[in-house]
Amino acid sequence: MSLHFGYKTQTRIWHALIILIIGLVCIVFMVPLVLIFSASFTSSEALANTGYRLIPPMFSLEAYEFLLNDPSIVTRAYGVSIFVTLVGTGIGVTVMSMLAFVLSRRDLKLRGLLTFYIFFTMLFSGGLVPYYINMVRTLHLKNTVTSLILPYLVSPFYVLLLRTYFTSLPKELFDSAKIDGAGEFRIFYQIAVPLSVPSILTISLFLLLVYWNDMFQALLFIESTRLWPLQYTLYNMIVSMSQVSEMAMQIGKPVPALSVRMAMAVLALGPVILAFPFVQRYFVRGITLGSIKGD
Repeated sequence: MSLHFGYKTQTRIWHALIILIIGLVCIVFMVPLVLIFSASFTSSEALANTGYRLIPPMFSLEAYEFLLNDPSIVTRAYGVSIFVTLVGTGIGVTVMSMLAFVLSRRDLKLRGLLTFYIFFTMLFSGGLVPYYINMVRTLHLKNTVTSLILPYLVSPFYVLLLRTYFTSLPKELFDSAKIDGAGEFRIFYQIAVPLSVPSILTISLFLLLVYWNDMFQALLFIESTRLWPLQYTLYNMIVSMSQVSEMAMQIGKPVPALSVRMAMAVLALGPVILAFPFVQRYFVRGITLGSIKGD
C-alpha cells in the first residue's frame, strides 16, 4: 500500500525536516558556548571531579572574583578594545567604501591597474621585519593606540568585495545624478551608500571581529600595560596563571585555573555576541548581493 501526498503536504514535510535539521545543527554549535558559560560559573574542584556539564553541578563565582579582584585591569582593557574597535571599524569601513566605489567606476582609466595593485597585496607582503621597522622607526607608532588601528584600516579582500557590490548597482542611477548636477562625492554618500547598506554592514561586522580579536599588534608594538587591549590582557593572564597558581598554593589558597580560563572566554565573547544580532539580517544578503555580476 503506497501513500500519496499532495504538493502542499510534501512541501510542509520537507520544510519541517529542513527546520529540524537546521535546529539540530544550531544545537550542536551552541553546546560548546553553553559549556564555556557553564564552566565559568563552576568551581575548579567540581570541574576536576565531574568534568564539563551543561548545568553547573556546583555554582561558584570564584573565577570572576579572581579576574575582577582588581577591576581596573579588565575595565581598562575593555576601554582600549572598545575604542580601537569602534574607531578602527568606522574609519576602515569609510576608507574602504570610498576606495571600492572609485574602483567600481567604469570610466576610471587606471581602474584595472589599481585593482590589480590591491589584489597583488593579497598574494605578497613585505614581511614581518620590514613591517616592524616601518611602524617603529619610520612612523614612530610604538606604544601608541594608532599602532592597533592603522594596520587593519584597509583590507584588500574587503575592498574587492565592496567593489563587486558597487559594480552591481545600476549605472543609470549615477548617470541621472550627474545630469542633475551631483558630484562624485554626493553620488557616493547619497546614492551608493544607502543602496549598499547590507554589504557595508557585513564588512563592518568582519572588521569589528578583526579589531576585537586582535592580539598580534599589541604583542609587537605595545609595552605599556595601560594600552593593552582585552585579548592581550587575557593572554598575559593565562601565561602567568601557572606562576600565580604556584604562589597561591604556597599560601594555601589555590587559584581556580580551569574556571578562570572559561571566564576569560566569556568576557571576550560577550560584546561580540551582543553585537551580532543587530547586523545578522544583513549578513547573508550582504555577502550574496553583487556576487554574481562583476568585471
